[in-house]
Amino acid sequence: MRIARIVARILLGLAFVGTGAMSFVITSPPPLPGLAGTFNAVFYASHWAQFIGFAQVVAGVLLLVNRFVPVALIILAAFLYNSFAFHITMAQSALFAPIVVLALWLLIATEYRAVFAPIFAARPLEQAGL
Repeated sequence: MRIARIVARILLGLAFVGTGAMSFVITSPPPLPGLAGTFNAVFYASHWAQFIGFAQVVAGVLLLVNRFVPVALIILAAFLYNSFAFHITMAQSALFAPIVVLALWLLIATEYRAVFAPIFAARPLEQAGL
C-alpha cells in the first residue's frame, strides 16, 4: 500500500503541475459546445486560468517533493470540488477525470488521517484543552 500511495502522490503531482502549466501555454482553449464553452472563454479571457494554474503548479510541486503534503491536499480539495461542479453541470462527458483524481487524492489522504482529524471535530478547541 505504501508504494501505491507514493505512485498516487507522484501521479497527482504530475497531473496538477501539467494542467497548471498548460494555463500559461494555452491562451485560447479549443471551443467547447454550450455553457462549458462560454465558461472556458471567460475563464481564459479574464486570465483567471493563470491564477488557478499557478496554485495548481504549487500544489503539484509540493506533492512531487513530498513536502507540506497535507497543505497541498487541502488546496487540491478545492480544485476537486470545482472540477466536479464544472463537470456535473456543464461537461458530463468528461466526468471520469475528477473521479480518477478523487481516487488518487483519497489514496494519498488516508496516510494523513490523523492530520485531518482535528478539522472535522465539532469543538476542536475543547478537545485540545484550550
